[in-house]
Amino acid sequence: MTNIIKRVALMGAILFAGFSVNAQGILGGHVTGNIQIDGQTSSRDTLIGASAVEEGLLLNARADILYTNGNFSAGIRFEAYQNPLPGFNAKYKGQGIANYFASYNGSWLSVTAGTFYEQFGNGMILRAYEDRYLGMDNAILGFKLAVRPVNGLTLKGVFGKQRYYWEWGDGLVRGVDAELNLNSIIKPFAESKTRITIGGGFVSKYEKDETILAENPEYKLNLPHNIGAGSVRLDLSHGGFNLQAEYARKGQDPNVLNNYIYREGQALFLSAGYSQRGFSANIQAKRVDNMCFKSVRSEAGEMLYINYIPSITKQHTYAFLSMYPYATQATGEMGLQGDVMYKIKKGTALGGKYGTDLHLNGSVITGIENNYLGGRGTEGYSSSFFKPVGLYYADINFELNKKITQKVKLALTYGFIRFNPVVEGHAGKIHTNNVVVADLTYKVSSKHVLRFEAEWMGSNSVYDKAVDDKRCGDWLMGLIEYNFTSKLFVSVSDQWCYKDGIGNYYNISIGYTHKATRIQVGYGKQREGIICIGGVCRQVPAANGLTFSLSTSF
Repeated sequence: MTNIIKRVALMGAILFAGFSVNAQGILGGHVTGNIQIDGQTSSRDTLIGASAVEEGLLLNARADILYTNGNFSAGIRFEAYQNPLPGFNAKYKGQGIANYFASYNGSWLSVTAGTFYEQFGNGMILRAYEDRYLGMDNAILGFKLAVRPVNGLTLKGVFGKQRYYWEWGDGLVRGVDAELNLNSIIKPFAESKTRITIGGGFVSKYEKDETILAENPEYKLNLPHNIGAGSVRLDLSHGGFNLQAEYARKGQDPNVLNNYIYREGQALFLSAGYSQRGFSANIQAKRVDNMCFKSVRSEAGEMLYINYIPSITKQHTYAFLSMYPYATQATGEMGLQGDVMYKIKKGTALGGKYGTDLHLNGSVITGIENNYLGGRGTEGYSSSFFKPVGLYYADINFELNKKITQKVKLALTYGFIRFNPVVEGHAGKIHTNNVVVADLTYKVSSKHVLRFEAEWMGSNSVYDKAVDDKRCGDWLMGLIEYNFTSKLFVSVSDQWCYKDGIGNYYNISIGYTHKATRIQVGYGKQREGIICIGGVCRQVPAANGLTFSLSTSF
């Protein structure tokens, strides 16, 4: 109990410090910030596989403070994990100043010293970013420079080391990028309806030598110390049409994720679309081959990624549609995604009084050809560029959104998903799931809203104690949510695996919002599973207990 009191007192001190800051008038500048605290308890529940929290209470907290004065800005972030919430790496345990920077942003020059985030193009050779819900933060500690010598041309340069929980990785990251808007540079193109932007970048990492042995015969690998990756990109639009393309290539980069092979990496991303009032369509394609790019070759976890592979699968929000999310495979994958949205006009037979929104989406991801050439210390494999091998993931989903009356809105969704567990790192048969969702909103009054949600999932998979994947089976879910005002809501939900009898996952939560402050408290059971955002995922263990969250800004 004493430890719990200490943790709560610590969080209270953070809050007090934040609210005590005079947000105006410090040296003529302006201070803003935000604070977020998330907590969870859990008791042992053998039916769902939940473990008791030995500490009694787990807490994640952060406070961001930003000072701005004209073109100058500076910021710090305090983080505390006492101890980390379930699903977050135990290496986060502790507290301290995690990020800090000072920056100058002028009309033609921007300079940042300290920790920073940056992305070149789609991120295929560099993406330093943070996602607090995934426990992902690969910020770079160093310097960032951006120069705009003429209108339409931006040059960037970065160098530094990446965050590794409470330390900084040993590898050194350096990068340059250039982006040119032809319509701004070439005067005859200034008024053209066709807009063209081209760009390119180069990123390298430096890492000291270490002893890694080949498989057979055993000998020490000659590891490259400097490894580079480059990319070129195009962004073109004309009226409602748009086209985006990027190609990246990486030098020989033997690392733990590719079993220390010497094959070069490459990735291609394409996106084309058209939109007009009431209609839009988009198609995306990508192929990725050996594009794991980390600043430390021996890091097998989720940290120290230099680059990012864009996801081309839909990120679902409903519970059962998101039960089997897709994790991007940087070692090798290829896929397609198509997306069409259409609004049936109001006043028509199908559109009715208010119109009807239709949304069709589909994606398929496969592996790439892998012709074995040798193990550690060799080229590894050969691969035909256009040959897909083995299904990783497929998703076809259809949504209908309809305003029935001034008070009633209905959303219906159907999804068909096939999921190969190999993308989570273990073998097993492909899961085939059918999901149906009905979401009804009733506006009781101008300030009171009632929402009902019902979901069903039928699956070809059954619960297997040997695998212990508690997602398997047929599921039902019901949710009722009442918003009393824009400030207060209460929701009750239950997920039930009725086919294999592995239990109910009930939850009740209440939330209150006042100006910039939001508090939410919940109690119930949390299903074991995977959370993915943009193809980046983390494992979430089962839990049975209390959760709470507080966020505020000033």
